[in-house]
Amino acid sequence: MQLKLYVIHGSPPCAAIEKALALKGLAYDKVEWPPPLHAAIQWLTFGARTVPALKLSGNGGLEKISGSRAIMRRLEQLEPDPPLFPADPGLRAAVVDAETWGDEVLQPLCRTLVWRAMLRSPDAMVSYSEGSRLPLPAGAIRLLAPGIARVERVMNDATEDAARRDLQALPGFLDRIDAWIAARTIGDAARPNAADLQIFSVLRLLMTLADVRPMLGARPCAGVARALFEAVPGEMPAGSLPTV
Repeated sequence: MQLKLYVIHGSPPCAAIEKALALKGLAYDKVEWPPPLHAAIQWLTFGARTVPALKLSGNGGLEKISGSRAIMRRLEQLEPDPPLFPADPGLRAAVVDAETWGDEVLQPLCRTLVWRAMLRSPDAMVSYSEGSRLPLPAGAIRLLAPGIARVERVMNDATEDAARRDLQALPGFLDRIDAWIAARTIGDAARPNAADLQIFSVLRLLMTLADVRPMLGARPCAGVARALFEAVPGEMPAGSLPTV
């Protein structure tokens, strides 16, 4: 079975799937799309505009899967060890609830804040491109950054009001994550589950925002994010997000 993963550089759900593949020892090829062109390419290829997406080929067949949660479950079928979901039904339900929240609530917040900040500080896009497979020089990225940020603002509804609302909500979200860690639903960096990968990949990207980083401080969730995901590229200067 051959696996080909389609990603955007720096995307938390893409990082989550790459971490899952590494944990399970599954080899794969990677294709990196440029934002915001990825939306149209993904739609034509997979029928959905978001990344990550996965193609599995072998035995004369081709399977296409889009979305990090769907991919997590397919990887669990391909290689059950180490498991991404607990065997106990109650524990599994708790992990699935946390994973769903990370995908449907925390991830959109992250996109809003990142792209709203990028509108005010487009030159920061150069730092976020470090390590990308797309061979664009820094000068070209600076030239394209304002236009990319404007398109992504529309695609992600990253308005000033939305960013302010999300900044106000974030401390409560972090309390929820720390409560899940205390309950041992998530937070075991040595044996991460699907919710760990979904949630802490997002927090690791949020930690690149200077306006957000003090909110995480020495919280337990910040420590787990650092343990699970190495330093990610990018640094968004202070003052890039609205005050609350």
